[in-house]
Amino acid sequence: MRVKYAAAFATASILSVGLAVVFSQSTINRVQAGPQTVAQSNPCAGANPCAGANPCAGANPCAGANPCAGANPCAGADASTTDSTAPSVYSDTSGLAIRGTDPVAYFTESGPVQGSSQFEYEWNGATWRFASAQNRTRFASNPEAYAPQYGGYCAKAVSEGNLASIDPNAWRIVEGKLYLNYSAEVQQQWLQDVPGNIAKADANWPEVLVGNVVHQ
Repeated sequence: MRVKYAAAFATASILSVGLAVVFSQSTINRVQAGPQTVAQSNPCAGANPCAGANPCAGANPCAGANPCAGANPCAGADASTTDSTAPSVYSDTSGLAIRGTDPVAYFTESGPVQGSSQFEYEWNGATWRFASAQNRTRFASNPEAYAPQYGGYCAKAVSEGNLASIDPNAWRIVEGKLYLNYSAEVQQQWLQDVPGNIAKADANWPEVLVGNVVHQ
C-alpha cells in the first residue's frame, strides 16, 4: 500500500510541477505578447493636410486668350504659290531661251548647238540665240515651227501639272515638234508613254503657268 501511495504521490507531484511550468510559460507569453496586441493611435488617422482647398484649382493663367490664336503671319499669300503667272517661255537667269541653244539646229543639225550672242532674236519675252544668221531668219519667219513645245518647259513636268527647267541635251522631235525635258533621267520617264504624256501636257497647257513655281 505504501508503495502504491508513494507512486501516486510522485505522479501527482510531477503533474503539479508540469502545470506550474505550463502556467508560468503561458504567463510569460501573455506578458510578452501584451504590447503587440494593445491598439495604438494611428498617426496618419488625423486630418489629411492635402484635403484642403487645391491651390491649383483657381483660375488657370493659361485659360485666357491664346496669344497664338490671332492672325497667322504665315497664312498670308505665299509668294511661291500666288496667282501670278509664270512666263510663257522658260528662260534662264540671263533671259536666254533653251539656255542659249539654237532651236533651229535641232531640226537642221539633228542635235543641240550653242547659239551666239551675235545672232539673237527677241520673242515671247525671251532672248533666242542662233548659230547663224540663216537660222535666226528661219526662226523669225515662223517661231512656232522651231520653238520647243510648252514654252521650253520640261514636257514631263507639264504633263504632271508642274513647271520645271530643262536640259538642252534632253530633247526629242515628235511629229515635227520639239520637246525638252528636265534631264536625261526624266526624259526616260517621258519616253515610256510619249503619246499619253503629250496628251496630258496639252490638256494642262497653258493653264499650268498660273500659280506654279518653276523647279530649277
